[in-house]
Amino acid sequence: MTAGMLALRHQIESARDLQSVVQTMKALSASSIGQFEESVRALEDYHRTVTLGLAAALRGKAGEAVPAPAGNRGERVRVAIVFGSDQGLAGQFNERIAAVAGRRLGGEGDTLHLWAVGERVEARLLDLGLAVQGRFDVPAGVHGVGELVGRLLLANEDQLGDTEATELHLFHNRPGGDAPFEPTHRRLLPLDRDWLVSLRDQPWPTNNLPEVMGEGGDTLRALLREYLFVTLFRACAESLASENAARLAAMQRADRNIEDMLERLETRFHHQRQSGIDAELFDLIASFEALG
Repeated sequence: MTAGMLALRHQIESARDLQSVVQTMKALSASSIGQFEESVRALEDYHRTVTLGLAAALRGKAGEAVPAPAGNRGERVRVAIVFGSDQGLAGQFNERIAAVAGRRLGGEGDTLHLWAVGERVEARLLDLGLAVQGRFDVPAGVHGVGELVGRLLLANEDQLGDTEATELHLFHNRPGGDAPFEPTHRRLLPLDRDWLVSLRDQPWPTNNLPEVMGEGGDTLRALLREYLFVTLFRACAESLASENAARLAAMQRADRNIEDMLERLETRFHHQRQSGIDAELFDLIASFEALG
């Protein structure tokens, strides 16, 4: 076997090893997508329960405790949470969500507390000139999402102290239609007054009307905390599902490219091998004719 054929054989073996790694990552990403999407679906019942609780708490006297719109007390304080990734091989996953956050948060003089979930999205936010208050690691699986959300809520409370955050912004990628993901922005606080009114006035699903026990304001605040927890949990799960969808799409492209490269390498290898065989046959024929 010639040196050129040995080099081609080595390239083919390396490409096959790389393809095996890519296919393993494809399988892991596809499995993770299903887990995170299932967690979002499982959260729907709890989300509906919390929403119904808010509707009940907003009725009667409890409805007077609806938070006031931002901007009525001194300097406006903004808190923003940006979900990204700790790992690469996910295309423009971090770049696109960081760009949306940069457009929404940049250029304003209000106090900003910015939290990044993921090492790579933190780097993108810093590149855009945004000051990141702190960074959290991305959960490795569904079991870590609840813990992360709890830490985010506690971190914001500790950071702000007695200062009331007049605005809370959320940035994350969610599964798209034709695309693996699409960036989205949502203002969680202050709660939309029209939404709260419509929630309070919606018909109750049963004939047994609810009654709030104890202090209605305390109940409403507790339900609002649960509403924030559920919303952040869903955002994190959607971000993780989108990250794996982006990585799956990238691995599918890589798998196709490796397959094309393997086909070209194997074609060249067979051509060189056939050329070597032909040359040996010609040498045998020439030797036979010389002896004859």
